[in-house]
Amino acid sequence: NPCFVHGFEPYFYANCPSGMGPDDISRVHQILEGKMKETNNNYKAPKCIRRIELVQKRSTMHYQQETSHPFLKIVVALPTMVASCRGILDRGIHIDGLGMKSFMTYESNINFSLQVPRGKYNKISRSLSNCQLEFYCLFSDLISHAPEGEFSTMAPFRILSFDIECAGRKDHFPDPSHDPSIHIANVITLLGEGLPFVRNVMTLKSCSSIADVDDLVREVDPNIIIGYNICKFDMPYLIERADVLGIAEFPMLGRIRNSSVSIKDTTFSSRQHGTRESKEVTMEGRVQFDLLQAIQRDYKLSSYSLNFVSAHFLNEQKEDVHHSIISDLHNGNSDTRKSLVVYCLKNAYLPQRLLDKLMFIYNYVEMARVTSVPLSFILSRGQSIKVMSQLFRKAKQKNLIIPN
Repeated sequence: NPCFVHGFEPYFYANCPSGMGPDDISRVHQILEGKMKETNNNYKAPKCIRRIELVQKRSTMHYQQETSHPFLKIVVALPTMVASCRGILDRGIHIDGLGMKSFMTYESNINFSLQVPRGKYNKISRSLSNCQLEFYCLFSDLISHAPEGEFSTMAPFRILSFDIECAGRKDHFPDPSHDPSIHIANVITLLGEGLPFVRNVMTLKSCSSIADVDDLVREVDPNIIIGYNICKFDMPYLIERADVLGIAEFPMLGRIRNSSVSIKDTTFSSRQHGTRESKEVTMEGRVQFDLLQAIQRDYKLSSYSLNFVSAHFLNEQKEDVHHSIISDLHNGNSDTRKSLVVYCLKNAYLPQRLLDKLMFIYNYVEMARVTSVPLSFILSRGQSIKVMSQLFRKAKQKNLIIPN
């Protein structure tokens, strides 16, 4: 269920030059406001800089005694303004009486989803999403419970595993601008239950019914969408195919009503895993979990095909259908189409089996709890975000601030 959080004010810190007094801080406020207006004409907020406060903090850089020092806490109107304001301070500004001053900034590159305090909430009377319950609260009233007692149990996540099959041309990799998607298999399971409670295959023919996938997702309302290579192939293929056919209502797959999904190319790079290219599909309120990416990250195997991975971990394999004959099976008779449906359905069920066998959700949720990052970050981000989150959490307890 969604919770709309109001009242959060994006902020960061900057060092306070010696000799700076209250009047100088007021002038810094005016200078920053003017420069922000000059460089950011697209901002519609009446004020870019909400306020600048003088606070006593300690930096994590270098050894220091238990002595606090003055820092400027700069509160801006929108999170996107932080980087722009930081750039102005890094380059330096001229302050009457103090001359040209550049500022070292702190915590201006920390993701704001890591900054969650604790309080209360209220129900929303007018629904903004497709969920059963909606709430709103002030940021200062938000409670983040420690994973102890009743809050240490696992939620009964609804998990949708899907796979698509395309009628590709011979000797060509499927292209959404030319090749229709003919089958979409769906397997829906509750976390902790062995067997799925929904199994179906949607036959799309000319893809005129791609919008029905959106209806299925809204009806089932899954918390987690999984599959094998769905981030790089299945999900982008459906979105691009719907765009080619002019089906505007299809990409409404998130939980926020009338909000289309967005897709962009991404590159994940780390010393441990190397560089991998993928696509990121933004879908509010649902976690996308690609089993291919998870297994590549956590296991060293000689092959990462679904057939090999299933044989390695589950001692079973896909149905014996070569991708080159998918179109022929689809265009054949009821028996050939049945074999294609079984093949597609098993391709959707095997990722769910792998998810359960390797206990990915349990492991990743516990990692998210320990490191205080969103579940989606565990798969899409590297080690640094988890380290930074723990540093930030401990620094707040000790009245410390972290330099960029």
